[in-house]
Amino acid sequence: MIRCPSCAKVYCSQAQACPGCEFSPKKIDGFSCWAPEVALGGNGFKAEYFEHLATVEKGNFWFRSRNSLIVWALKRYFPSFRSFLEVGCGTGFVLQGIAKAFPEAEIIGSEIFVQGLKFASGRVPTGQFLQMDGRRIPYQNEFDVIGAFDVLEHILEDDVVLAGMYRALNPGGGLVVTVPQHPWLWSATDQYACHVRRYSAADLHFKLKDAGFEIVLSTSFVTLSLPAMLIARRRNAGKDFDPCGEFHLSGWIDRTLELSLRLEQRLIRMGVCLPIGGSRLVVGRRRVI
Repeated sequence: MIRCPSCAKVYCSQAQACPGCEFSPKKIDGFSCWAPEVALGGNGFKAEYFEHLATVEKGNFWFRSRNSLIVWALKRYFPSFRSFLEVGCGTGFVLQGIAKAFPEAEIIGSEIFVQGLKFASGRVPTGQFLQMDGRRIPYQNEFDVIGAFDVLEHILEDDVVLAGMYRALNPGGGLVVTVPQHPWLWSATDQYACHVRRYSAADLHFKLKDAGFEIVLSTSFVTLSLPAMLIARRRNAGKDFDPCGEFHLSGWIDRTLELSLRLEQRLIRMGVCLPIGGSRLVVGRRRVI
């Protein structure tokens, strides 16, 4: 079902326009835009970052390892899902991994900026892509699983986004999110990335439960390399700050860090919930009423 982002009326997905206010998505660069007023730029992220991200994601241990963890979580908790929406799909790197792991599922990617959709649609030619504002998700009771991977920290009204994702899920549907963790890790890197917060586990859990979700898994990751991350961010500050320093690592450092995350994932798969780490993964479920 569609939930009109203009008047909140719920109507059939096949309708061309809202029967209440006649709102319909606008086409920009071939994509349906549910929030066209912010499709070409705005707060929360910088559209010009997409091109750089598209060139570094595959070659960076963190992006590869996060993909592996997300795919594992989907296989472990929602192995038979048929429809998946990613809120804030960026360049489509995560969505590409999900589409490969679940070739029979309907994959939908959404992004607030059309610029990101251009990269994502090229990476996932079998997917569907649309522009929307995560604070006004235009769906209700529509998807089996929704994901948001390092997106919530960019949005001041994260509680509104979580409530919208809850509505957009089918009863019993699943939520998978990753966020940067520990407010004491805040650095110039977060400012450059347009973050508005780093989460504590307690804060994130409270907001998820307040939106109605039942938490079925919550664990840190980037745990073993946390001391190195803290030292690097303290050194990479001030006038010598290099916003891209963490993306460009020597081959042996990248491989070593990837091995440490593989070990973490092995522990997580064994049921160990890591208490600290640079990032947190949470799996939730919409209750069946």
